[in-house]
Amino acid sequence: MPNAILRNVLCALPFVLGTISIAATTTTANADDAQSEYRFVVVPKVVHPWFDQLNEGAQEAAREIQRLTGAEVTVQYTAPQSASVAEQNQILERAIATRPDAIITDLLDPTGNRTVVREALDQEIPVSVIDDKGIEDMHLPVVGSDYCTQAKVAAERLVELLDQKGNVAIMMGVPTASNHAQRAECSRTVFDRYPDIEVVATGVDNDSISTAQNQAAAIMQSHPDLDGWVPSNAAGPIGIGQAVKEAGKVGQVKIVGIDDLNQTLSLIQEGVIDSTSALRPRMMGYWFIISAWQRANGAEVPEYIDTGHVSIDQNNVEDYL
Repeated sequence: MPNAILRNVLCALPFVLGTISIAATTTTANADDAQSEYRFVVVPKVVHPWFDQLNEGAQEAAREIQRLTGAEVTVQYTAPQSASVAEQNQILERAIATRPDAIITDLLDPTGNRTVVREALDQEIPVSVIDDKGIEDMHLPVVGSDYCTQAKVAAERLVELLDQKGNVAIMMGVPTASNHAQRAECSRTVFDRYPDIEVVATGVDNDSISTAQNQAAAIMQSHPDLDGWVPSNAAGPIGIGQAVKEAGKVGQVKIVGIDDLNQTLSLIQEGVIDSTSALRPRMMGYWFIISAWQRANGAEVPEYIDTGHVSIDQNNVEDYL
């Protein structure tokens, strides 16, 4: 595969993906001895439609590399059935045993996942993470977004909707997941700036829509004067929205969401959710595979690729459905 092909692919990517922030400069590898086959393993947190979108982007990148280079590219996507660190580690262990060209994972618990990630690195299997921190001291390449900014945008919108006063609740995703924990903490920092905003409850949904719905229903029953919600994950706004509908409190309890699953967008259309601050999972998946392929060919890759986020409300929701 000539070097010109690699350069052409890299030059074309910004036009394929749109504006993207990269924290380092890539270099083009000498690709004369490039492989004819590549296999990349993707292990998300849990079975979830958000990660399905990430997988779609990864598969798209695989097809693009194959079309442009003639190499056979396989993306093996395996998700834990539940948000279980033990189950995720088992999947990662099995992946390591097959010696893929790279592993891409969204760590459920950087501490609990540390040993298995170290095992992969010790066997010279590159690991990239869907996070903005990864594991301290391992310097793993990251594709993600500024989760704190995303959460602050959502929290500020809720404060605006409530005219800077009221009782609010936060729905956590997986408490040990650093991106979920960071979103919750950054939402709190916004609310703390407003003396008439009080965080009266925090739910935990473990990336489950049904759990989010049950948690939201229980919290609203315990706090009948609750005025608004922000979640910390993609399952949260859907479960909260369903609970608000069932309680007959649409319009009374304000919701500002996270991410852009179709159910969230439909709830925005209905007026159940005001708006959402959304990441770009398909773009993340695409860049993960492009970056992993570059590394497999000896290229230097960015330590951090920020795919950004977008605000969606009733004015532009049709563009994303």
